[in-house]
Amino acid sequence: MNHSQRDCREPAAPPRSSMADLFSLDFEIFGLVTGVFFRMHAEQEAVRLGLVGWVKNTYHDTVVGQVQGPVDKVQEMREWLATKGSPFCRIDKAQFNNERPISKLEHEKFRISY
Repeated sequence: MNHSQRDCREPAAPPRSSMADLFSLDFEIFGLVTGVFFRMHAEQEAVRLGLVGWVKNTYHDTVVGQVQGPVDKVQEMREWLATKGSPFCRIDKAQFNNERPISKLEHEKFRISY
């Protein structure tokens, strides 16, 4: 066999993520979520999961934002937002909306917005 030819028995490269695997989710978190480093911990968790988007405090003492990335990681972040948050927060309610598959990421990174 010529060394320049590929052996057909070699495993193929893993498939790249399809566009359908990307997901976007908007959220609003209610409770004691401002003044307890919720945004900073949300940013750290999103970066750990490889997600992009943003998070910010509102004038109504809630936290809002958007996360985008692979659907399984977005779902992990959804669970974190609804149940864990920062160490000193108290999450009373988590609302999620505008949940949708996306063809490409709309943000370059995850950031805290002011």
